[in-house]
Amino acid sequence: MEKKTKYFTLGILGGFGIVAIVIAILMFIPLVSMVTGPNTVAVIPVVGEIGYGASSENLTVANPDVFSKMMDEANNDPSVGAIVLDINSPGGSPVAGEEMLEKVNSSKKPVIARISDTGASAAYMVASGADEIVASPSSWVGSIGVILTLSDLSEYYNKQGIDIYSITGGKYKDMGADYRNLTSEEKNMLQTMIDEQYDYFIKVVAQNRHLSVDYVKKIAEGRPYTGQQGLNISLVDRLGGKDYAIDLAANKSNMSYYNVIDYGTGFGFLGI
Repeated sequence: MEKKTKYFTLGILGGFGIVAIVIAILMFIPLVSMVTGPNTVAVIPVVGEIGYGASSENLTVANPDVFSKMMDEANNDPSVGAIVLDINSPGGSPVAGEEMLEKVNSSKKPVIARISDTGASAAYMVASGADEIVASPSSWVGSIGVILTLSDLSEYYNKQGIDIYSITGGKYKDMGADYRNLTSEEKNMLQTMIDEQYDYFIKVVAQNRHLSVDYVKKIAEGRPYTGQQGLNISLVDRLGGKDYAIDLAANKSNMSYYNVIDYGTGFGFLGI
């Protein structure tokens, strides 16, 4: 019984010892980084539709609030020398995309955007703020444009014998409701708003990519391009995969030997 008690006590002490060592390492690494300089590339995911919702089993969302926290963490970590945005997104909310772009533009550390399958629309807006954009030859990039889709189900409701009553305060309050079509005035109003957003999108890309507004307007038109086509028209800087983008980011921060921490998985690994 006495031996068991001793072993139990030793086990507890050993457990505390391991915890103490882990804590010491976690405290020591940032201190070492402050002396020797950064030695880590942070990979931040931009995956799924860009918007303010939460990811679920059937839907992955690139939330700007989560993205902002990751960017802040990477920028405030002295061991992180550069950031890679791992993008696979068809786009989404323009406002959410603008929030994410603001974080990219304000980064204190080099940012490389890596587009895997897709970096389109609002996702390309986010990528445009990076120091360089890397894509695969078959990636889909660009799609610089804005879309608003509304449905007119008035005939369906009539056939189903459904009467809809709408009491509004304001002439345009039910504009876009599916129980009636838009008036010509309303169509013009919405088109003006879409055109304004489109012009803003073009100006943002032109500024971030150091291109003229006229040139971006010419190649935009909501059109997607392959990564190879994007390289040919200056929407992409280099062709390559994730490892290439990480190595490029490390070089931007003058790290010949570096670690990689993937904020999407929480796992770290070594690079060269």
